[in-house]
Amino acid sequence: MKRGVGLGLLLVFLLAGCEMQSRSNQPYPFQYSNGTMGTSFTIKVSQLPEAVGDASLKQQIDALLALINGQMSTYLPDSELSRFNNSQSTEWRGVSPSLFEVLAKAKQVHEQSHGAFDVTVGPLVNLWGFGPDPMNFVAPPAEQIAEKLQVIGSEHLSLNESENSVRKDIAALYIDLSGLAKGYAVDRVALLLEERGIRHYMVEIGGEIRLKGQNIQGEPWRIAIEKPTADSRMIQKVLPISDIAMATSGDYRNFFEVDGVRFSHTIDPRNGRPITHKLASVTVLSETSMVADAWATALMVLGPTQGLQLAEQQHIPALFIIKTDVGFIEKSSSAFSDFFKVKS
Repeated sequence: MKRGVGLGLLLVFLLAGCEMQSRSNQPYPFQYSNGTMGTSFTIKVSQLPEAVGDASLKQQIDALLALINGQMSTYLPDSELSRFNNSQSTEWRGVSPSLFEVLAKAKQVHEQSHGAFDVTVGPLVNLWGFGPDPMNFVAPPAEQIAEKLQVIGSEHLSLNESENSVRKDIAALYIDLSGLAKGYAVDRVALLLEERGIRHYMVEIGGEIRLKGQNIQGEPWRIAIEKPTADSRMIQKVLPISDIAMATSGDYRNFFEVDGVRFSHTIDPRNGRPITHKLASVTVLSETSMVADAWATALMVLGPTQGLQLAEQQHIPALFIIKTDVGFIEKSSSAFSDFFKVKS
């Protein structure tokens, strides 16, 4: 038996940030890397207004990320989300506007993806050994899967927009926002930068990314998508993009194998089992990182055929990298192809 390594941070932001900068020796006027939400983040600003202080901006970013983590973390026992998860009440409960916004988007993508995206799938992820519980390297029996399926489903979560309140009709319902929270944090940091008059930036948290304006060279940001191989780190494709958010989901760095059978960390919430199709990774472009984050997960669950069909129906710019016997092939939605036609 073996397990894949790494956490699947599939976006490798290169070239503009590293290769080009090393050739020009021109540093970014603001560049900040640190940790948050159990992962790392990097922010680069090409043009920093004189009135914006370096130290002050870092403090504001850290405070914002700490606030969001305190609202949406499942690892902090006193976070707003943890308190909701741990409550046995099925009564309405008021929540912060931020948490309500993320839950509302989760419900929307759940419905639009016909259940492929589901923030209540956490108990199944844990059952298969990909959550905080120890990895057992053993596929769970069918009766345990069936038992967990009884306590998941976003249809059991109700939202009242007029009162910013939510309720669950199953006391054991458990919500994990890892498929949106990092993207939401990216969007909030981007908004913070724009409120400070910053118009050229890159914000990346745990592989979710948002870009605006130009890089330090005065050109579009150049973002590399990793080749979906477990045993090496290589570039599959470089995208020159700006004024857009981007997220990638894949199954090639977090898995285990037992007797030659591979079990992916991507769990299909509709049947409670790891995906088995040939889609290695999918990259989604969107106006917000939160939406890109959620749809990358949903399309990864759906696979190359159903995922591409839904991307076409929903007009989602998506790039699919598919495993074959001789390597990888790429397929893209019409909206993805059209985005680069417009930008070229």
